[in-house]
Amino acid sequence: MVVIGAGVVGLAVARALALRGREVLILEAAERFGTGVSSRNSEVIHAGIYYPRGSLKARLCVAGRDRLYEFCREHGVAHRRCGKLIVASSDSELAGLERIRGAALANGVELAPLGRAQALALEPELRCAAALHSPLTGIVDAHAYMLALLGQAESRGALLVCDNAVTALALRNDGFLIGVNGAPLSLHARALVNSAGLSAPAVARLMDGFPTERVPTPYFLKGSYFALSGRAPFARLIYPLPGPHALGVHLTLDLAGRARFGPDVEWVEELDYAVQPQRAAGFYAAIRDWWPALADGALEPAYAGIRPKITGPGEPAADFRIDGPAAHGVSRLVHLFGIESPGLTASLAIAAHVADLLA
Repeated sequence: MVVIGAGVVGLAVARALALRGREVLILEAAERFGTGVSSRNSEVIHAGIYYPRGSLKARLCVAGRDRLYEFCREHGVAHRRCGKLIVASSDSELAGLERIRGAALANGVELAPLGRAQALALEPELRCAAALHSPLTGIVDAHAYMLALLGQAESRGALLVCDNAVTALALRNDGFLIGVNGAPLSLHARALVNSAGLSAPAVARLMDGFPTERVPTPYFLKGSYFALSGRAPFARLIYPLPGPHALGVHLTLDLAGRARFGPDVEWVEELDYAVQPQRAAGFYAAIRDWWPALADGALEPAYAGIRPKITGPGEPAADFRIDGPAAHGVSRLVHLFGIESPGLTASLAIAAHVADLLA
């Protein structure tokens, strides 16, 4: 079988299938694995707090979180369960904080409510009216995690082929025909998983014989990150109240203790990863709501990521779309649409779900 896309989810799917004894070929358009969404995010292990009860995001994030921590321990992947604070910067946000706690409890995630004094005892530089403490949130070396996934998949016979963009697809009674890099349809697969991230809808539309009405419209939501010059005075991740399509400009830490802030929200038409320095003004304003001591000139452009959205501006955020045969009527085919955050955290649970759909 063929997995299209060697991001973190594609690699997790390939591993899961290979562990079940399947012969797996991974096709990646880029020159190496994990160069897209998987390497341009906050590297956060999410607890499963924000997502609607019963949604795929909620269920797979909670299940994936526990599997990811276990996987990292077993395979020596660098990670740290550092915890995070979700903060209400003023009394007007206290109701929003309580709504988040209710959503988390519905997903089976316990958050500890903290008054102002309790929050400042943990993080003295913080300014807030109250906070929620999430002890299950952590950080992970995403590249090391992907290397471990690939290593396990390859140890069971999976093969990764990079610089091979899928440019043609066709349904056949006995599976699928695939053309790469403009070549004719020549590769045959009995089963196919489309885990192409930002390109997943475009890949689905290539498929001759697949119902196009089952393919969502893609939207690109860019998020820029700025790094802090100097060491951060925080030991935990700090998050404001979330917005409709993102979790707000938050502080994350890498495993060396360096801080970065982001992502912000910028709807774009094309894939553009340049960080515009002028966007820093919005970062200073947002961060100083909860860290007023942030000094002028302390932020430096870092990197940008683009989230593979399947709903656009002004629309509610969508759940993951993991479309198997029951959804579209094509046997041995799974499309993964809109796999944004918490896709990294949920990756092992997503992979098990996909493998079950193809069983």
